[in-house]
Amino acid sequence: MAALAMAACGGDAKPKADSAASGDAPFRVALLTPGPISDQSWNAGAFNGLKAIKDSLDAQTSHIQTKTPAEFEENFRQYGAQGYALVFGHGFEFQDAALRVAPSYPKTIYVTTSGNSTAANVAGMTFAFEEASYLAGMVAGAMTKTNVVGAIGGTELPPVKASFAAFAAGAKAVNPKVRVLTSYIGNWDDVSAGKEQALAQIGQGADAVFQNADAAGLGIFQAAKERGVYAFGANSNQNGVAPDVILGSVVIDLPRAFLTVAREVKAGGFKPRVVDLGMKSGVVQLVYNPQLESRIPAATRAAVDSARVAIEAGTLKPLGDTPNWADVTKPAP
Repeated sequence: MAALAMAACGGDAKPKADSAASGDAPFRVALLTPGPISDQSWNAGAFNGLKAIKDSLDAQTSHIQTKTPAEFEENFRQYGAQGYALVFGHGFEFQDAALRVAPSYPKTIYVTTSGNSTAANVAGMTFAFEEASYLAGMVAGAMTKTNVVGAIGGTELPPVKASFAAFAAGAKAVNPKVRVLTSYIGNWDDVSAGKEQALAQIGQGADAVFQNADAAGLGIFQAAKERGVYAFGANSNQNGVAPDVILGSVVIDLPRAFLTVAREVKAGGFKPRVVDLGMKSGVVQLVYNPQLESRIPAATRAAVDSARVAIEAGTLKPLGDTPNWADVTKPAP
C-alpha cells in the first residue's frame, strides 16, 4: 500500500484505534482525510470533529490520511472489517469508494462529507458553504479598489465550484462592475503552487482573494501578505493564520456537524440520508477577523447582516434557481 500518514496513531500503515474507550462494545469511529490535518482548514476541522466525538461520546477513534481512490476503498474496508460503527470519508471524492465497500459491511455506517449519495448504510453530509461564500463575496465586492477579485480552489469539485459561483454572485450584488478571476491549483497540498496562483491573479489586478484550497491555501495567504491584498479563510476559522490580510473566514463548524451524526449513530437511530447543514443550523457562517473588521464599512456589514437573515429565511438564494450545488458546472465568470 502507498505510504499513508497516520495522524492519530503515529506512522503505522494500517488503521489502528486509540484507547479512549473501554468495555465490551466500545463505540468506534474512524476518519479518512484526503490531506494532512496540519492544513489549518478542511482536514484540521475534520480531525477536531473526530476529537470532539472521542471526548463527548467516549469513543475509540482512528484517523488515516489517504490520497488515491484505491486507498479510500482499502481503508474503508479495513475499518469495516475491524467493526467500526461509523467511518467518515472527508470529501466529495470519497463517495464512490463508500458505495462500493458499504454492502460488505452492513453494520458500519459510512458518511461522506460534501457527499450527496445514499445507500442502506451510506449517508452524505452537505454543508451550505455557498451561503457564507456569498457573504464573503459581498465583502470583497465592497472592499475592492481595482474592481477585480479572485477565487482559487484546490480541484474542481462541485461544492468548490458552487462556493465560487456564490462568491461571485455576492460580489456582483454590491458591485456590478467587479470582475471575478477563478483558477484551480490541481491539488490540495502544494503551498508553492497556491502562492503562484495567487500571485498570478494579483498580477491581473485582484486585490482580494477568496480561497478553498486546504493546505495549498497557506501559500495564497503568503502571496496576499507579500503584495498587500486581502484574503479570506475557508472551512476553519483561519483569521489568526494571517491576521494582517484575512478579512474573515467562511467557517464550517465540523465538530458540531460530526457530533450531530455520531450521536445518532451511537444511539442506534441513525437513518442514512443526506444531512444538510448550513447557516440556519449554525454550522456554516462568515466570521470576521476582529483585527480587520473595522476596515469593512459599516454599511457593508449591515448589508451582509441583512443578506444573512434573508438566506436563513430562504428568501435569498446564493445560487439563484440552481436547485443543488452539484448542478453548478462552470467556474465563476
